[in-house]
Amino acid sequence: MSHTPLVSILINNYNYGHFLAEAIDSALNQTYSNIEVIVVDDGSTDDSRSIIANYQQKIIPILKENGGQATAFNQGFAASRGEIICFLDSDDLFEPQKITEIVEIFQQNPEIGWCFHPLNYVGDQIDSQTLEINIGTEGIYDLRDSIKQGKLKGKLPFGTATSAICCKRELLEKLLPMPEAIRITSDDYIKYLALGLTSGFVLLKELAIQRIHGNNAYTFKLDKTDLRINILCLTAFWMKTKFPQFEKFSNNTLALAIGLDWRYGSRTQENSQLIQDYIASTSIFSLIEIYLRATYYRIKP
Repeated sequence: MSHTPLVSILINNYNYGHFLAEAIDSALNQTYSNIEVIVVDDGSTDDSRSIIANYQQKIIPILKENGGQATAFNQGFAASRGEIICFLDSDDLFEPQKITEIVEIFQQNPEIGWCFHPLNYVGDQIDSQTLEINIGTEGIYDLRDSIKQGKLKGKLPFGTATSAICCKRELLEKLLPMPEAIRITSDDYIKYLALGLTSGFVLLKELAIQRIHGNNAYTFKLDKTDLRINILCLTAFWMKTKFPQFEKFSNNTLALAIGLDWRYGSRTQENSQLIQDYIASTSIFSLIEIYLRATYYRIKP
């Protein structure tokens, strides 16, 4: 890695025009100067594209038809040149010092491929109990064996959303382009595979702000069981398809999806098809384990 590596900030946007300018400004106004800001608009029908046009040469715009978050990640990464890639949702914000801090971590730890950090949540719909996390310790985490064994629970000190994910280019080249079927919460696919492929660094600084508002698709919406099941099914299916070496982890992910479906009865046609397709390519021994785990998740309080 060069002394001052180019950092690409990928902003994905869909109909968040009322937040977008602040997100772009937070990316442009970093204390670290060697950056490029790529804004991928996923077929917005609001004023997002006029806002993007106002920035002219300050950003790299990608205007595409609506296809979902995975397509936005794929096209944004394909247009990027940075040695380090940082993702930013268009309703979130980067703290001014974020890129400086991230570059220092990668330079001090050349063996790592990713860096995750906690977020500062703002908004009116935040349940304080949801924010209670096990802070754990800061430093290098090597969870490759845990992913291969399908045992990740309790290994990371906090959950990681899009705006907290930073990766080396060489790692993302193994992950992207990702399956376009993963239209929402595509960061789960990137996050879990990153953990399985290389060691990384957990930085205990809140370097981004995540807004919690009525249009958030997933965060803090505990009642969205059908959506959660869909995300689990998509992540499990495509992890197994693209990275069969992590089948134990994808099996456990699918088992959680099935257990939640049994408990709440919220299986959609898409989820049913994903589960069916997954099962069709799974050995009888793995199926037994999947259904035993699903039974446990069904009754787990």
